[in-house]
Amino acid sequence: MEARRIESLKNAATSLWDPLARRASRAYSAGPEVEDALRICRALSAAGTGSIVCFWNAEDDTPRAVTDRSIAALEACAREICDFYISIKAPALGYDYGLFSEIAAIAGALGVRLHFDAQRPETVGRTRSLAERASLGPALIGVTLPGRFLRSLDDAAWATRRGIAVRVVKGQVADPAAPALDPRQGVLALIDQLAGRAAHVGVASHDAPLVQDALSRLVATKTPCELELLLGLPLAPALGVARRLGVPVRIYVPFGSSRLPYHLSDARRNPRVLSWLVRDVGRSLALDIERFARP
Repeated sequence: MEARRIESLKNAATSLWDPLARRASRAYSAGPEVEDALRICRALSAAGTGSIVCFWNAEDDTPRAVTDRSIAALEACAREICDFYISIKAPALGYDYGLFSEIAAIAGALGVRLHFDAQRPETVGRTRSLAERASLGPALIGVTLPGRFLRSLDDAAWATRRGIAVRVVKGQVADPAAPALDPRQGVLALIDQLAGRAAHVGVASHDAPLVQDALSRLVATKTPCELELLLGLPLAPALGVARRLGVPVRIYVPFGSSRLPYHLSDARRNPRVLSWLVRDVGRSLALDIERFARP
């Protein structure tokens, strides 16, 4: 009886969370279409800031559809935006090398970096295999390494040997092989391994103290680096660190299906997530009003 009651409460919490989460997540997406992302990238470019464009697929989007939307974003941005690169998610492509090669061929012809976003731990091996098979030069391929994944140090050594660009993140999903691994310590361990060795490192975090530590170590070793920030999250603290250190900044601009950078499970561990949800619902409503009012 008690187990049934707990399960009922969980279902109720999920039913309340999901519609609010869908509304809040709009604050983290440029909008559903390529043109929505392009509009923001134009503004960033005019301000001298680089961008990262990624199609966030819905669950029912086919790998073919994901490929087509990614190519559309790549070609549209290349016509207008000087400083950008494209991110893709290998699972959304079905790990299909043929589809990946279609995107890679266009990226190579345009001289635009094609970067793999981080997903769950079990996706890393197949994602790395796609990156290894890429016909692009090392300067035009990139991978994301989460501090929470035990294998990331080995992946960092692999990327360094190949001259592949690396984006370092804390990671949203714990590694079952090391569930207690502290993401901040993991990030700094990766930075120490990459500093002075990697071809290029993007530090993707809004945690200003962590950004300070990570970028300072990269700058001290003259490692080419930049700060990467997600559209919709507070920019000022981390941005201030990058400016003081003279490090360039790039904004991650997703379009397509909106998603939150946190989940219901996060709210169970950290009550502040609930306040963030309320804040983001307000932001998304404000964005809707702005878009409606825009001529």
